[in-house]
Amino acid sequence: MLHFELVTPEKLVRSEEVYMVVVPGTEGDFGVLEGHAPVMSTIRDGALQIYRTGSGEPETLPILGGFAEVNASGLIVLVEQVG
Repeated sequence: MLHFELVTPEKLVRSEEVYMVVVPGTEGDFGVLEGHAPVMSTIRDGALQIYRTGSGEPETLPILGGFAEVNASGLIVLVEQVG
């Protein structure tokens, strides 16, 4: 499972284990699974798609701009606003 954190300037919104997250990067959407290579990307306004299992429907969270970082501990998404 992938460790996923969603953070705004005010608070930690989510910290959980998920199967995959699709991030709206400024150069296109990209999916992050456990073991993804380290990367940093800016994020455009759009929606995160959070998959809890490999076969389930995603939860969609609208977000406004920010950054995504994939590192050895998982995926951290820093956004200006959620919803």
